[in-house]
Amino acid sequence: MHPDRFDLHNELHARPSIYFQEPANVFHLTLLEQEHSLELLVQSLSPDTEGQLQGLLSLDGCAMKWERHSEFLSLTLVVPRVSGDKPWVNPPQGLQRLIANYEHLLIESSQILVVSEADWKGQAIEYGFKDPAGSEVGAGDAIVWSDFRLTEDGYNRLLLVNRRLNAYRLGRMVRRLLEIETYRMMASLALPVAKEVAARLKEHERTLTLLSTDNANQEGSDARQILADISALSARVVRCNARTRQRFSAAEAYAQIVFERIAELREQHVSGYQRLGVFIERRFRPTVRYCSATCQRLERLSNNVANLGELLQARVQVEVEQQNCAILQSLNARAHAQIRIQKAVEGLSIIAISYYLLSLFKLLYEGLHGLGLPVTPKIAALYIFPVAFISLVAVAHRIHKAKRE
Repeated sequence: MHPDRFDLHNELHARPSIYFQEPANVFHLTLLEQEHSLELLVQSLSPDTEGQLQGLLSLDGCAMKWERHSEFLSLTLVVPRVSGDKPWVNPPQGLQRLIANYEHLLIESSQILVVSEADWKGQAIEYGFKDPAGSEVGAGDAIVWSDFRLTEDGYNRLLLVNRRLNAYRLGRMVRRLLEIETYRMMASLALPVAKEVAARLKEHERTLTLLSTDNANQEGSDARQILADISALSARVVRCNARTRQRFSAAEAYAQIVFERIAELREQHVSGYQRLGVFIERRFRPTVRYCSATCQRLERLSNNVANLGELLQARVQVEVEQQNCAILQSLNARAHAQIRIQKAVEGLSIIAISYYLLSLFKLLYEGLHGLGLPVTPKIAALYIFPVAFISLVAVAHRIHKAKRE
C-alpha cells in the first residue's frame, strides 16, 4: 500500500464547513502569515496536534473553526443569537483577546448576520446598508445583501436571509461567501506590488529604448559598453521578475477561486438591486486585469531585453570575427614576405656555397699542380664539375627538406 494513500484520499474530507442554524452572527478573520509570525497563535489553537492545519474548538461557548493556509490563517466564529435581539453585535471578547497581538496582520474581517425569512424586516436598509447589492442564491433558497462598506472597526457586513437552507447547505453557503471575501483580499495584495512594478517598468522601458537606439546606430557606438548596460538592465529585470512572480501567480490563483465561488452561488436577480456577483466582478476584475497586464508587461520586457542582448552579442561576435580575419590576413601577408625572404636567402646561400666549393676545388687543383702531378685544367674541370654539381644539388635538397619539415 502506498504510504500516502490515506492522506491523499482524506483530502476529500479536508476543510469542512461549520454547520449551524439561524439566527446567528458569523465572524470571519483572515491573518497574514509572515515568517512563522502566527506560530504561537496556531499552537494556542492546537496545542496537542503538531502540524495540524485545521480544527474545531469552542470559544466562549461558541463554535470556532480555524484553518491554516500557505499564506494566511482564517478564523470563523459562529455566535448564536435570539430572534428579536440587536442584529449587529460586536465580536466576542474571547476572539478579540485571541488576536490582540496580531491585529497588524489582519487583512480581512467579515461579519455575516444570518436570519430566517420570518424574522426578515423586508428591507436591507433596515439593517444599516447604504445602496446595497442583493442576490437570491442557492436557486432562490436564500437572499444575500451587502453594501461592501467597512464599519468603524473594519468589518465588512453581509446579511443572509435563509428561506429553505438546512444546516449543511447553510454552512456551505456561508463558507462560499466568506471565501469570496478572503480570496478577493488576498488577490488584491498584488495591486500595490503591480503599481510599484509599473513605476519601475517605465524607467526600464526607457532605458531599453535608448539601448536599442544605440545598438541600431552602429557607427560611433561602443558595442561592449552597450552590452554591459544591457547585462545590468537584464539583471534588474530578472530580479524584479523573481521578486514578484510568486505574488502575481498567487493573485491569479486567488482570483480564479473568487470567480468560481461566485458561480457556485447560483445567483438570481432581485428586482431593483444589483447582484452581488456583478458588483464584485465589476470592481474586482479590473484589479485582476491590471496585475495580470503588469505581469505580462514585465515578461515582455524581459524577453525584449534578452533579444536585444542576443542581437548585440551577434554584432560583437561579427566584429570579433572581422578583427580575427584582419589578423589572419596580416599574418598571411607576413608569411608571404617571409617566404620571399627565405627564397632570396636560399638563392644567396647556393651562390655562396658554389663560390666556396669552386674556391676549394681551385685550392685543391693548385695544390696538386704544385706537387708536380700532371693535371691539366681540362681534366680538373672534367672531374670537379660533376662533384660540384652533385654537392649543390644535395645542399638544395637539404634546404627544401628542412623547410618542409
